[in-house]
Amino acid sequence: MKKISILGSTGSIGTQTLEVVRNHQDLRVTALAAGRNVRMLEAQIREFRPHTAALWDEKDAQDLRVRVQDLDVEVVSGMDGLIRVCTDPESSMTVTAIVGMIGILPTIEAIRAGKDIALANKETLVTAGHLIMPMAEEYGVKILPVDSEHSAIFQSLNGEKRSRIEKILLTCSGGPLRGYTASQLEDVTPEIALRHPNWSMGRKITIDSATLVNKGLEVMEARWLFGVDADRIRVLVHPQSILHSAVQFEDGAVIGQMGVPDMKLPIQYALFWPDRRWMDTKRLDLASIGALTFEEPDTETFRGLALAYRAMRQGGTMPTVFNAANECAVAKFLNHEIGFTRIWQIIEESMDAHTPAADPSVEEILEAERQTRGRIG
Repeated sequence: MKKISILGSTGSIGTQTLEVVRNHQDLRVTALAAGRNVRMLEAQIREFRPHTAALWDEKDAQDLRVRVQDLDVEVVSGMDGLIRVCTDPESSMTVTAIVGMIGILPTIEAIRAGKDIALANKETLVTAGHLIMPMAEEYGVKILPVDSEHSAIFQSLNGEKRSRIEKILLTCSGGPLRGYTASQLEDVTPEIALRHPNWSMGRKITIDSATLVNKGLEVMEARWLFGVDADRIRVLVHPQSILHSAVQFEDGAVIGQMGVPDMKLPIQYALFWPDRRWMDTKRLDLASIGALTFEEPDTETFRGLALAYRAMRQGGTMPTVFNAANECAVAKFLNHEIGFTRIWQIIEESMDAHTPAADPSVEEILEAERQTRGRIG
């Protein structure tokens, strides 16, 4: 029996993780954490029977306590609650599917508690990879990627020496706005930008896909996961979303992982690695697809990727500013407060106003985030 805890259980990755759990009798959930969705978390508690559950706000937690008073579950709240969930003594793995930099401290504490990390929280490595990866090595903890692209790279490296990597080929669909001109982007609404052609994701990450910010975050994440610098990570637009990413080795060979777009596959792979399990999903039929195409990303029109490379090269706290500014801008866009192209402008303005601190501590990272959010308002 493998026991796991989940941060972000009511989000897209969290709910799909629970779908995987439903299909495997030797997986058990011991602790769950969510943001504000009290009703969904109650339903999850009743189905999966964890002994600990957390919500961010204490008022929501009190509401949940009343709802589940007939069950043997302790309901906690706030950052202390998140840390309680991810350091649960019964679990051996924490799935970090929570969105945002709020995931940094719980991930650090989970590592200190000796938990393997199934990582779906990009921000943890984007902003604190220089702290997280050495700490995982120190505590003998595995960081297993859940993002489809990073899982594909991880799978492609199976049995290979990382020192033989020449280049990482990170693919992206191009998002719902692929092919739009700069003038067309001026009229894009949240409703249009949320229509991703291939993947079912949360609202924030779908907008990040449309701006190519998400791919920029993935480049930064790959840098820490696989120990390569920015110049050895190439992004390719692959509209069919069949090749999830690949590795080019020093002898010129390219090894990649293909499959239908389904996030449950990388989730299940992380949960059971190094084993593979049968999964009830649509099988890839290359003959019916016929052709796979690849193209260079349009970084002049979709500026999120270029700004991410700039942040990664500057390093220090600059990736934190990039990420925090994007989170603020996307929230404003989804709330119809700003236009689509204003997202990149806010990111660039925030980066221009910031002098990065080198090799930042967690406190300096969180302070850079606070200052960035305060500047944007």
